[in-house]
Amino acid sequence: MIIVPENKIADLITATDAFDAMEKLFVSMANGTAYNFPVIREAIGHADALYGFKSGFDREALQLGLKSGGYWPGNAAKGLTNHQSTVFLFDADTGKCKAVIGGNLLTALRTAAASAVATAHLARADSQVLGIVGAGHQSAFQLRANLATRNFKKVIGWNLHPEKLSRPASIAEEAGLPFESVSLETLGAQADVIITIASSFKPILLDLHIKAGTHLSCMGTDTTGKQEIDAQIAKRAKLYTDEIAQSITLGEFQHPINEKLISNDDICPIGKAIQDKKLARTSDSDITIFDGTGVGLQDLAVASQVVEKAIANNVATEIDF
Repeated sequence: MIIVPENKIADLITATDAFDAMEKLFVSMANGTAYNFPVIREAIGHADALYGFKSGFDREALQLGLKSGGYWPGNAAKGLTNHQSTVFLFDADTGKCKAVIGGNLLTALRTAAASAVATAHLARADSQVLGIVGAGHQSAFQLRANLATRNFKKVIGWNLHPEKLSRPASIAEEAGLPFESVSLETLGAQADVIITIASSFKPILLDLHIKAGTHLSCMGTDTTGKQEIDAQIAKRAKLYTDEIAQSITLGEFQHPINEKLISNDDICPIGKAIQDKKLARTSDSDITIFDGTGVGLQDLAVASQVVEKAIANNVATEIDF
């Protein structure tokens, strides 16, 4: 069995690697050759933690496994990342555990890559202003990944605690772009692409904030009850997601579904839009929304890349198991 610890991951996978893996995976999911198993996610009654499993199988790539982990809100005070996870890969032919991989950085990279894939395929080609709602750990990964998809000229952001916008501001500076802290009204009026990455249980962006032609990637809603954007926006938008079943139960589209504003048939798997441009944006006035709920197959795809590179670079630890 191969072990690749968390401290080796950064040297083994790039944002471009993660983007390519997500693009390929989403196509496999749309074609039915890769599928996710039901998610287990529970509040454990200790340390205010949420813990669970995401798993799946990609028949084409023969990637079988799971990610185990969750969210420990007190970790920041201990000098740790609040999200903690580990990926386990199994041999599809025998069922033996073949690798254990640190999952924290991989989760951040694959989540950011998913929204970047959506931006690459759904946002207007002339998009110039990138907006972000949220300033947590993931916001930096989101900005780096999405800035690579278009020739953006400016980054703007909103956060409930504006002083924390120093994180996205530093990423904009790193890219040589100006950054501005703005109101939600200004963000909606100026941004061509909006990434939401907040942990919210009520809508932050309202229908009146969103102008025609905007692309939104909603990346923070992964639990029943969470919500980042007004459900009414879905009525006038083209809708995409990583997995429909998950999106309508614990993702952003649970709300317009529950309010009967849309039906399942209104939601397109992003993999289909990647393959068929007629299913993506067809007008500069289209509003497009990608609901990135995060699926286990994403973790398996990037973890498999890491294992291959770890072996090739002789940094993997192998044990008899």
